[in-house]
Amino acid sequence: MTPLAGAAAALQVVAVLLGAPVVTGGMRQVRALLEGRAGAGIGQPWRDLRKLFRKQQVTPRGTTIVFAIAPAIAAGTTLLIAAILPLVALDSPLDSSADLFGIVGLLFLGTVALTLAGLDTGTAFGGMGSSREITIAALVEPTILLAVFALSVPAHSANLSAIVSATVANPSHIFSLGSVLAFVALVIVILAETGRLPVDNPSSHLEVTMIHPAMVLEYAGPKLALVEWATSMRLTVLLGLLANLFLPWGVAGSDPSPLGVLVGLAAITLKVALLAGALAASEVFIAKLRLFRVPELLAGSFLLALLAVTASSFLAVPKR
Repeated sequence: MTPLAGAAAALQVVAVLLGAPVVTGGMRQVRALLEGRAGAGIGQPWRDLRKLFRKQQVTPRGTTIVFAIAPAIAAGTTLLIAAILPLVALDSPLDSSADLFGIVGLLFLGTVALTLAGLDTGTAFGGMGSSREITIAALVEPTILLAVFALSVPAHSANLSAIVSATVANPSHIFSLGSVLAFVALVIVILAETGRLPVDNPSSHLEVTMIHPAMVLEYAGPKLALVEWATSMRLTVLLGLLANLFLPWGVAGSDPSPLGVLVGLAAITLKVALLAGALAASEVFIAKLRLFRVPELLAGSFLLALLAVTASSFLAVPKR
């Protein structure tokens, strides 16, 4: 690893840290325009975070250290994922950890931290949201493993940088049956993992339907700001992962130049912006599913990921 590759890894962490609220604000603005509203602007999430960080911290009586450190764990694991993923450049100081099992483990760690925090409050809404969230996570995490594993079969490696490199070297992999099935499965699980429609409605606080907001209902002030920031970063990181797994062009190589790093940053910014805009536009025409129908959707995505692995395995067998 060269020093410039390390700088590229640090750059993508800073980009996720600063750009995640802008991604969320942009998605809200796209929805507002399509719904005939003016919208608050793409900078509104940053203004909300600034307001929350200035407020007094309020902690529910009877909560433990689990409630106090859960936002930091959720944000920290997301930033660690941002440092590991090949977003701007393929090489990074943590390239040996850029394994699909490690990424899924970090995602699940952040989910479990907020789930335990919801239970720690001892409230009905916190317990309800935590039980729903962990049910969804139990279906989502295996699907991510299978979908990315389907992409790792042609690359003969579970390392994400190796998968991206193999796709750049052989673009025909993108249009294979396994890749198409894996793409659809990953889109569905990203919607579930980030609490988007049709699984959850991020703009609703209706007690009967909310999942993620119910877990963090007792947070206020700076800790609520950290939770909201972590949620935006998780969405940005997963969109970046989706973009570079299936559209890896523009990513700097293992020995990048300064121009290559800048091109990689511009490329991932453009790809995430396009994916976020498409996701926000689709939400205008999608209704939220009933809670008891969500497992059916996630089970379907798991089946698609399983079919993707099967298709990739058969297509990877050389002809005789």
